[in-house]
Amino acid sequence: MTSLLAVVAVLAVLSAGFCEEQKNFLQRAGVAFNSRQYKSLLTVSNGERFGTWTWPEMCPENFFAVGFSVRVESNQYGGDDTALNGIRLVCAKDGNRNFLYTIESHTGYFGDWSQLQYCPSGVLTSFQIRVEPHQGLFGDDTAVNNIRFRCSSNPTLEGPSMGWGEYGHWSQECPDGGICGIETKMEEYQYGLDDSTLNDVRFHCCASQQ
Repeated sequence: MTSLLAVVAVLAVLSAGFCEEQKNFLQRAGVAFNSRQYKSLLTVSNGERFGTWTWPEMCPENFFAVGFSVRVESNQYGGDDTALNGIRLVCAKDGNRNFLYTIESHTGYFGDWSQLQYCPSGVLTSFQIRVEPHQGLFGDDTAVNNIRFRCSSNPTLEGPSMGWGEYGHWSQECPDGGICGIETKMEEYQYGLDDSTLNDVRFHCCASQQ
């Protein structure tokens, strides 16, 4: 029994070390690579009216978005709902997912980040957002509620977010390469008034490496 416990303890230490090592491969890019050239912008027409466009964040050169997570505030049951607060893209190079960068532009202040979702293969190439329309002067605006991405290998990924509103049309697809940058339209904190946080998003397309 003692030897069995010792083996279990060793495996636990090795597992913890492996997890810690894996974490080191995921690095926040921020605005460090904003000089990267892009080919086009992906947009949709059903974003909401509040807030302003903030700063872009770009994957490093030759990296493309292969997955994402979302920051979501759960149902507040009579309180001020904000639903989707942020989108975080995960960037990889040549399909190698052992060393990754993340980009997210400006995010809201409410909710928690979901688990990462990845394309089985390939990169993110288009998107669609679920938006609750303006609720009027005394309504509770949530604006963007959820997002879907399409992968170049064809699967569709959807965030684990809220269900208010409807999905609009899909964006165009990146014609070559894939999504390599993000920029959000964000309503700043309203100090006790109605917060809607994320109102719209657009993504940059970069050409594949020649």
